[in-house]
Amino acid sequence: MLEQLLIFTRGGLILWTCKEIGNALKGSPIDTLIRSCLLEERSGAVSFNYDAPGAAYTLKWTFHNDLGLVFVAVYQRILHLLYVDDLLSMVKQSFSEVYDPKRMAYDDFDETFRQLRMEAEARAEELRKIKQLGKPVTGSVKKQGQVLKAGLEGGNKRVGEGGSKKDDGDGIKGKVSNLTNGHHSNENHKLGDDSQEGDLANGKENTSSNVAVDLSKLQKLRSKGVRGRGGVRKADSIGNKSSKVAAAEPAKKATKKNRVWDDAAPKQSKLDFTDSVDENGNNDHVEVVAADQGESMMDKEEVFSSDSESDDDDDDEPGSDEKPAEAKKKGWFSSVFQSITGKANLEKTDLGPALKALKERLMTKNVAEEIAEKLCESVEASLEGKKLSSFTRISSTVQAAMEDALVRILTPRRSIDILRDVHASKEQRKPYVVVFVGVNGVGKSTNLAKVAYWLQQHKVSVMMAACDTFRSGAVEQLRTHARRLQIPIFEKGYEKDPAVVAKEAIQEATRNGSDVVLVDTAGRMQDNEPLMRALSKLINLNQPDLVLFVGEALVGNDAVDQLSKFNQKLSDLSTSGNPRLIDGILLTKFDTIDDKVGAALSMVYISGSPVMFVGCGQSYTDLKKLNVKAIVKTLLK
Repeated sequence: MLEQLLIFTRGGLILWTCKEIGNALKGSPIDTLIRSCLLEERSGAVSFNYDAPGAAYTLKWTFHNDLGLVFVAVYQRILHLLYVDDLLSMVKQSFSEVYDPKRMAYDDFDETFRQLRMEAEARAEELRKIKQLGKPVTGSVKKQGQVLKAGLEGGNKRVGEGGSKKDDGDGIKGKVSNLTNGHHSNENHKLGDDSQEGDLANGKENTSSNVAVDLSKLQKLRSKGVRGRGGVRKADSIGNKSSKVAAAEPAKKATKKNRVWDDAAPKQSKLDFTDSVDENGNNDHVEVVAADQGESMMDKEEVFSSDSESDDDDDDEPGSDEKPAEAKKKGWFSSVFQSITGKANLEKTDLGPALKALKERLMTKNVAEEIAEKLCESVEASLEGKKLSSFTRISSTVQAAMEDALVRILTPRRSIDILRDVHASKEQRKPYVVVFVGVNGVGKSTNLAKVAYWLQQHKVSVMMAACDTFRSGAVEQLRTHARRLQIPIFEKGYEKDPAVVAKEAIQEATRNGSDVVLVDTAGRMQDNEPLMRALSKLINLNQPDLVLFVGEALVGNDAVDQLSKFNQKLSDLSTSGNPRLIDGILLTKFDTIDDKVGAALSMVYISGSPVMFVGCGQSYTDLKKLNVKAIVKTLLK
């Protein structure tokens, strides 16, 4: 049963709801659809599932892009209603005929909807009956085919039995007949077993003269190692091949010795250049950096000029360079004429070439293929049926729509101001806890030190927690950063429970009055069940204020897998009803990718979390904010 159907504008004004249905929806499925799907450029999806306490809904929708209307149908997921798509299409067509932008109430549409609903249900019921009637028909046809096949096989067997007792039932490629006028011959019987060609296949009678001729030919072919009509005998061919390979195998060569370039060169006596430490683990040679490396790039406004990069607005549709000159002239004239007169409504066939080129361009910028395809589907859904204005080309319209979509995705849905939240936690006399998570080798410890340096510049007291008790050297690495920055560090060594270490670190920070605790965790692959369970325990036990996922800007399709599985594991392994997921993203190695900036888009799209920091160098100051306009410009150039 249909739970609800409503029509509203893209601005959020509800024009009509079905009063006949009038079911009270549990939860807020419409609001969730708008926030999680329509505003996040996921409108190209087929449906949206919403789970509420005591109910599970499926939502389907369609757009009238020219009028700016949205039609949404809600029904129980367990029902699998077949007429919803057809009903939405009919409602869209009927309502667009009576729609008036100045009109706010459409009470007279109730009767129209009732008739449309009855018609859609009748069509669905008719299709269901046709499918039910079609099943036995197909079964009877299949049985008739089996009977016919069995009859043909039986006929073949009879023909074979009339010719020879050893026939396998194949009348076309049977064995050579052993009968000569109804009498057996031992010699012919042996030859007949080795041959697969028969006189019946050639349509000839088995006479004594024919058999004699065939036997002489078969003996010659057999002596040459040929079977049937030019087919090489398997045993002989395998034997010949193996003998040739054995004869052709050369003797094994002696391994080449390593060349010594200079025997008189002095050997390096010391390869370990790490600074020596005393028996207490203290190192007096570590350089103290404190806050003298200059201003962090986080506090610098990045200037982006839109004129610095040339726009390719003069490019025509994809594949135009491959056309001859006359076709180019003709296409240019027709496109100019069409841009002047305008087009009635955009269709999928019109948008297809431009969207295909845009998808390929996004994929060359390191955007995951799945994300690029969903984005193009969303843009197609937002433009289909929209009227193209005069002096406007389809390619520029599609690119403008994609640019708006990318800006909406990369712009954070909620503001995360760490400095503001730190001061709010300080007023409550508790430390602000940040946990850094991610896969192996992405630079969690290094960028944790960059964040600590940035916080230090804003007069915030920081303490590091060495909770990577798995990787050898992780504690020493963090200890080195702490000494260079003159930041206290809490450590318990290796092979300890990281969740307990983090809890003790937070307690120590509370006693010492530290404002922020930066928790370093072990790198783990998204499929490593024990380490993911340990990470979930750490987050559930300590309830950090911010969970940062540290990811490389070099990854492409793997970014989708990493973030989705991290969130899925944190959700599945959580012991609370409201699990803590990833709150933000720290993108590392951003200075090594040139214009391949698609990983930022893939990560934000799949998780819905903003990119809060971007690592772009080796020093502590090389940490900056994400410039959304620059990213979008790079993706579309």
